[in-house]
Amino acid sequence: MNSVTSTLSSPLPAASKTSRWRTPAGVLGLLAALLLALMMLSASSGALHIPLTALPRLPFSADGPDEALWRSVLLDVRLPRVLFAALAGAALALSGAAMQALFRNPLAEPGLIGISAGGALGAVGAIVLGGGSFLILAPSAFIGSLIATVAAYHLGRRYPGMAGLLLAGVAINAICGALVGLFTYLADDTQLRSLTFWNMGSLAGASWPLLAGLAPWTIAVGALIARDWRAMNALLLGEREALHLGFPLKAVRRRLILLTALLVGPLVAATGAIGFVGLVVPHLVRLALGADHRWLLPTSVVAGAIALTLADWLARIAVIPAELPIGIVTSLVGGPFFLWLLAQRRH
Repeated sequence: MNSVTSTLSSPLPAASKTSRWRTPAGVLGLLAALLLALMMLSASSGALHIPLTALPRLPFSADGPDEALWRSVLLDVRLPRVLFAALAGAALALSGAAMQALFRNPLAEPGLIGISAGGALGAVGAIVLGGGSFLILAPSAFIGSLIATVAAYHLGRRYPGMAGLLLAGVAINAICGALVGLFTYLADDTQLRSLTFWNMGSLAGASWPLLAGLAPWTIAVGALIARDWRAMNALLLGEREALHLGFPLKAVRRRLILLTALLVGPLVAATGAIGFVGLVVPHLVRLALGADHRWLLPTSVVAGAIALTLADWLARIAVIPAELPIGIVTSLVGGPFFLWLLAQRRH
């Protein structure tokens, strides 16, 4: 077992010693530097331009009325939004990587088993029945995603392998979609406007209190998911092989599904529907670095943060002084990539 575990935890094939930046650690470092640069660019851009050279000192001091205005915009609006975009992108990419390992399918994401649809149903129900306050919206979306996940798991475990879980996810997605349509039909004009913006995704609700509530939860749940990277590597060999290697597959599967629901549910309440990040980012990282989850998971976290920070930046500068819903930006990029991915798998 020790030798097998060692094999499963072995690094990717070593790169040339003269090209250290092409190693997984080098790529991860470059992506982290890119994320930092992109966050600074995003914080400086928008309807009010803040010079990049002023960003490092603005949190501590401001000289004159112009810098006082920059400081207020940076600390009250831009910085919490940029940090929230990075946090949400990291969580979505990590959940996508976990689902793709669990289903052994690069096209999997949390929405496949109804996690996102359950969260959407809870949020839409809260908007129509409860007025849309975030104090009602967040727990409703979380409970919705959790109920959908538990229902999919209990329905799907009656069948061998993952086929039952996938079929249960298809049914739950259809039921949740129908109920969302029913709530939309019952909504009044004000609620329809909220539903429209929520369905297209937005990070406009980002604030320091929201970050203070979600960041510790997201980091803690994400760390628990990352602890199972050896089991995810074993699953690449097949379910039977993973069992023979000594991994408690049922417990791992149950734990990963539950943790993914706990990770995605609160984010869905805060951001609305943001698609394709959980699907596209882990797949791109896998193409670049291989399937060793010791590197795939942390690199997907950083790459997901880059993807959603970039999408939010584009959404804010594309139609200044207005902004595009971020779900439109991610879908415009992710949709064509998904079609390309399907075409590649066909061949």
